Amino acid sequence: MGPTASGKTGLAVELAQDLNGEIISVDSALVYRGMDIGTAKPSPTEMAGVPHHLIDTRDPANVYSAADFRVDALHLIGEISARGHLPILTGGTMLYFKALKHGLAIMPQANQQIRDEISERGKALGWSVIHDDLARVDPKAAERINRNDPQRLQRALEVYLISGKSLSEWQSEPLPACPVDLMELAIIPPNRQMLHQRIETRFRQMLEHGLIAEVEGLYHRDDLHSGLPAIKSVGYRQVWAYLDGDIDFETMVQKAIVATRQLAKRQYTWLRSWEDLRIIEAPLRTEALKILGQDSILGM
Repeated sequence: MGPTASGKTGLAVELAQDLNGEIISVDSALVYRGMDIGTAKPSPTEMAGVPHHLIDTRDPANVYSAADFRVDALHLIGEISARGHLPILTGGTMLYFKALKHGLAIMPQANQQIRDEISERGKALGWSVIHDDLARVDPKAAERINRNDPQRLQRALEVYLISGKSLSEWQSEPLPACPVDLMELAIIPPNRQMLHQRIETRFRQMLEHGLIAEVEGLYHRDDLHSGLPAIKSVGYRQVWAYLDGDIDFETMVQKAIVATRQLAKRQYTWLRSWEDLRIIEAPLRTEALKILGQDSILGM
């Protein structure tokens, strides 16, 4: 685990080579095909012959949730372990790690017709009306969801309309425990300023490597729009706004860099409160192996 641009991918590959491992990506953007540059997706060379999973498994038009990740990750952990290899989960989507460790409430499947009806009502009358609708059937959810958060409002009301049971009721049910042992290691760089500089340098390199052309390819698809989770990914959202003509080039660059730094800040916040976490300050193979060697999971 670790904040963006902290060196997780490279260290994971080195550890996989040392420990006969296979890597499971824990990243909400790497699952999407055609989103390579802006996600810093590892190249075949960078993967260095180590099997990688949950990369390029979804089209950007499809929604991939934390619940989807948990199901996929547990299935892959079983398969990899059965081959006698070590599953190594690496990424920065902390909600996915939480879903794996603590479980998620089992929710009813999405209903596109109901979802569209809620969306049309929200666009026609304003999302405050949807918030009022939700408050009548699920006051707890309405209290914690902002009136200006269409995606969460839509899902919370959809759950009630599908099942007749509120989102809060679903979430209050016991969560399934993680069925596997976890050894949790995080890279947490102490120097935020250096991390911020790496974030800026990396984003400018993404632009040099063709990020705008990559987003243009998505932008011209009829089935994609700025409200999709894939397009709302950091970097893609800002370039999309630039292509829409909402902001100029320099504003786009600055907004993307600031958004990535804010993402890193949120990741730090998650990690500070994480229990049972072993910490290294840099992606050093020797330090990681020293910590891993003390853990009985690996039998080292």
